[in-house]
Amino acid sequence: MKKYITLIFATVITLASVSCKNAQKNDTKVASQAIEVIAPKAMYEVLLKDPSTQLVDVRTKDEFAVSHLKDAQNICVTDTDFKQKVAHLDKDKPVYVYCKKGGRSAQASKILKELGFTKIFDLQGGITNWQQQQLSTQK
Repeated sequence: MKKYITLIFATVITLASVSCKNAQKNDTKVASQAIEVIAPKAMYEVLLKDPSTQLVDVRTKDEFAVSHLKDAQNICVTDTDFKQKVAHLDKDKPVYVYCKKGGRSAQASKILKELGFTKIFDLQGGITNWQQQQLSTQK
């Protein structure tokens, strides 16, 4: 009887361990897929196909006034109310973010991920790289 109880106990512990390891792998996979760095031309194609895409310029108002991507919303990541302002976005739809070179958009992407956004695309190299690829901007 002791052997059976020991065998059952060992089996339960092994199954629980395997289940926890699989859950950790899945959590890591989901976390790593939440934020994706996207090349300017790939993002251009997305925006061209769907102008209603959630596109957020996380730079300051002054930087936005100089030039920005067409149909972008300006929600500055360094503003104290950034989290409140992005709350109106749909967490289940992809959101595309950019800044000047990629630093602030990476910061914004992390915040969006923490807030529960599931698909975040961060423009590689920011608007600087976008312009170097000779893609259009607006004033």
